[in-house]
Amino acid sequence: MQKRSKRYQESVKLIDKEATYDAKQALEVIEKMPKAKFDETVEAHFKLGVDSKHADQQVRGVIVLPHGTGKTQRVLVFARGPKADEATAAGADFVGAEDLIPKIEKENWFEYDVIVATPDMMGIIGRLGKVLGPKGLMPNPKSGTVTMDVAKAVQEIKAGKIEYRLDKNNIIHCPIGKMSFGAAKLLENYEALYEAIVKAKPAAAKGTYIQSISVSSTMGPGVDIKG
Repeated sequence: MQKRSKRYQESVKLIDKEATYDAKQALEVIEKMPKAKFDETVEAHFKLGVDSKHADQQVRGVIVLPHGTGKTQRVLVFARGPKADEATAAGADFVGAEDLIPKIEKENWFEYDVIVATPDMMGIIGRLGKVLGPKGLMPNPKSGTVTMDVAKAVQEIKAGKIEYRLDKNNIIHCPIGKMSFGAAKLLENYEALYEAIVKAKPAAAKGTYIQSISVSSTMGPGVDIKG
């Protein structure tokens, strides 16, 4: 069994297993936990009563959190001509077209967090599917990363737009900010994400939609939020 750090064990002591925490209380518990040597990310985890194997039960969307994520995303844009210029002007970190394919394929270049592309570039990017797919980097119209409005896409990502989606265990894991935000700002981000997930409930979902929720920091234990 993995040996937990002293700091982790001290954090666990702050969680009352008999208590029923709402989101505000859970985030206040996390705020009191011993701090790591870096500004940890705080994540929310939603276990949903859907089956991600069925297309009509997918839960996926995007949201700009009120206070951002605390992390500046590095954006790569695949575009040509005026659209490439728009992307650069909007603050994209990297802009290119076919010239980037060998760099990604042969040099294992992944110095970016999000890829945005104009629709005409998707034929080229499709060649990178095996490389980008497993890393969750393939642009997708549903997440707003395949678009002609590349400037807006870049600006929203830089402002803290995140994508939420189910994993194979029907859980959504999503960052809601950094420990340095404090409980109040984290709560506002959490509530915005919670509302978005509730609104995204598929018509085919049966039974209890949100089965469980917890919040945790990068290095800390999870705190369950009771519905």
